[in-house]
Amino acid sequence: MTLSERNTLFRVGLLIPAAALLCMVVASFLIIPVYPVVFNETTRRSVGIIQTLVACFFQPNPYVPFASIISAVLYAFIVIIFIYRYFEKTQSPEILYIAFFVLSFALESARIMVPLQLKYEFPSLYLIMSSRVLIFGRYFGIFSLFAASVYAAGFEVQKQSYIVCIIALITLVIALEVPIDGLLWDSTLCMISGYTTMFSIVEAGIILITLVSFFISAYSRGIKEYIFIGLGAFLVTLGRTLLFTADTWITPFPALASLTVGTWFICTRLHHIYLWF
Repeated sequence: MTLSERNTLFRVGLLIPAAALLCMVVASFLIIPVYPVVFNETTRRSVGIIQTLVACFFQPNPYVPFASIISAVLYAFIVIIFIYRYFEKTQSPEILYIAFFVLSFALESARIMVPLQLKYEFPSLYLIMSSRVLIFGRYFGIFSLFAASVYAAGFEVQKQSYIVCIIALITLVIALEVPIDGLLWDSTLCMISGYTTMFSIVEAGIILITLVSFFISAYSRGIKEYIFIGLGAFLVTLGRTLLFTADTWITPFPALASLTVGTWFICTRLHHIYLWF
């Protein structure tokens, strides 16, 4: 993929978080009053790192999911602009997949379908469809970050579009095959789906391999910047997990801090590596 084609892809991709942000702003006037009702109908609390530690001290708040969703969309919008401007003239195979990882945050806006459905009584089919979009976005992001680590380790494919298509196809199969309950949701407004434990283990395994790949790249290629990129990858995945599972006000702030620092590490160090090529 040429530099011009990649930059065009970045500009087109920017439309996704921009559209999601616009939808969030317009829908906010409609759904915010409904959030307490939605919260009362949750069937279980989301499973997350902070929730496990503070479950006895902090109770879920109905407005935290909305705050975490709009934070995810804003993160995608701001970081894609930053990546486009920062890497506009810098060729880096990894940054394309980092951008896809960032763009996947915009699909968290699919969670607003739950309060919209409660307000306007849409068929539950819409909840299932939005949940599949959400699942697709989350796994597409994880696989994209994994692809970035593989490229960092020395894997070279001239046709990056082939890798993108493979990632999209695998993720689409997962999103379409996961069983989803169209009537039940948790405290983050995610519909209850099947195989949760299995997919959590698989996701953790992919993240672990991703981090190890970046650290191996630092050793095998003799480029110490990959150590910081690996650390950045750990921070963004940690922040991602915290933000996506947030249901108390104590969670979004460390999540955003972790995402910000991790993204800064990844982008600045990648730019430093390829600036001289």
